[in-house]
Amino acid sequence: MKHYSMAIFLLLFIVSIFHFQLQVLSSHTIPNQDVSYMKFVEDAKDLPEKEEYDYIIVGGGTAGCPLATTLSSKFSVLLLERGSEPNKFPSVLVEEGLLNAFAAEDDDKNPFQRFISEDGVENLRGRVLGGSSMINAGFYSRGHREYFEKAGVEWDMELVEKAYQWVEETVVSRPSLSALQPTFRSALLESGVLPDNGFGLRHLVGTRIGGSIFDGKGNRHGAVELLNKANPTNLKVAIRATVERIIFSGLSASGVSYSDSEGKLHTAFIRNKGEIILSAGAIGSPQLLLLSGIGPKSQLSSLKLPVVLHQPYVGEFMSDNPRFGPSIVLPFPFVPTSAKVVGTLENNIHLQTVASPLPFSIPPSFSLLPPQSNSVNLSLVIFTGKFSEVLSEGSLRLNSSTDVKKSPIVRFNYYSHPDDLARCVVGVRKMGDLIKTPTMEKIKTRDFEGKKVFQFIGPSLPENLSDDSTVGEFCHKSLTTYWHYHGGCLVGKVVDGDYRVIGIGNLRVVDGSTFIDSPGTNPMATLMMLGRYVGLKVLQQRY
Repeated sequence: MKHYSMAIFLLLFIVSIFHFQLQVLSSHTIPNQDVSYMKFVEDAKDLPEKEEYDYIIVGGGTAGCPLATTLSSKFSVLLLERGSEPNKFPSVLVEEGLLNAFAAEDDDKNPFQRFISEDGVENLRGRVLGGSSMINAGFYSRGHREYFEKAGVEWDMELVEKAYQWVEETVVSRPSLSALQPTFRSALLESGVLPDNGFGLRHLVGTRIGGSIFDGKGNRHGAVELLNKANPTNLKVAIRATVERIIFSGLSASGVSYSDSEGKLHTAFIRNKGEIILSAGAIGSPQLLLLSGIGPKSQLSSLKLPVVLHQPYVGEFMSDNPRFGPSIVLPFPFVPTSAKVVGTLENNIHLQTVASPLPFSIPPSFSLLPPQSNSVNLSLVIFTGKFSEVLSEGSLRLNSSTDVKKSPIVRFNYYSHPDDLARCVVGVRKMGDLIKTPTMEKIKTRDFEGKKVFQFIGPSLPENLSDDSTVGEFCHKSLTTYWHYHGGCLVGKVVDGDYRVIGIGNLRVVDGSTFIDSPGTNPMATLMMLGRYVGLKVLQQRY
């Protein structure tokens, strides 16, 4: 199923974002980033063919960076990242360029990898040091209470609090609202998304200004900057290092084999009592387990892969948070803005918005809007909805290629569970209330008949929002991803409550592949917390 209804929306996105990308890349001013972490970074091609460490972490992303930093306080750590350092991509470092992923070509010179699920929905994987925290919209919100209750982990909540705080003191800012965000906040309150919770990092029902990893000058501070806290004598970060396989000694992991940018193979081994920890994300971690021989025996045997351990749940229970909502064009420019305000309903349904000016003017004779000047300056406004608890489940499996650089086959089965569609219907109805508020009426334009309207790009909100089937049809038509996919290595199925791979020694998984739900409004905060938390737990266990 291909979502052609999104084609115009994406085309406008691409044009708009390409403009900002060129603007940023042509600038001679590098944003004020703390790049102390670069002292740890080496290109994989410059590393020895064989090395030994206490801990080897696969994936220098949102969870991998804080995990590596924490473990380096006492032990030698090798952090392997398949992408490059973020300064190679200046547009990801500033808020203006936050949507650049929609414009760039999909090749290994970019900070992401595209993949299309079997559902026909295009998605992205982070491929840069700092992971998806370097290409997302920057909204920071802690996980919701139900996530911690259902995650299958006996949490030390005092340690969870300390881990969140450790992250927040480095990368989180209190945003000032500008452009569309104050308007959206007022509309949420007028539409009954109450109470007004002001600013806060904790998950709450109502309207809230969340944290942001963009500072007041629009500079991004992603997970990569948590590496600045590392012990400089114990951490080595290898970029452009693609892990091909985990090496086993019996039923214990002993090392990894990885290739550099020139295709040369390297091996790294762990010392006594050391561990290999996968933080390669909800696509990368289950894929690497499968390629290394841990997974369903039938799937591995069909690809002639040696079976280390029959583990039927690797790649199962995959879920993606479907994104629903309309996009509109307004005849005046908005400064580009990431999501800074969230409206949270009961059942953990969340509403947010982003805006971007389009880099061209349309003469009145070509515009769908009535003439207001010699030309019309346009902005694109995207209303986005999601819900934290997704009950529809899919799976991940290897394709005919056993090349780790090729994304596996993923199906999310969006809205296959009726409760998911019911949540979308509730969210869409609230969006209908929102755009009818007095605040939103002020930014509507008059059509040629004099009616105050919004010009929708792609599917417009149904006129009859009381009809479940009509609203449900809109949910399907407007379906795309929120980029918050998870599962594949669930706690209790593939890993235990300490994130150890069940049945295998010296191997853990610490990333979103272990999540049964997407924590909070956005999972980034909890992913960074998790890296810090598990690192501290490992240190406790060692001592």
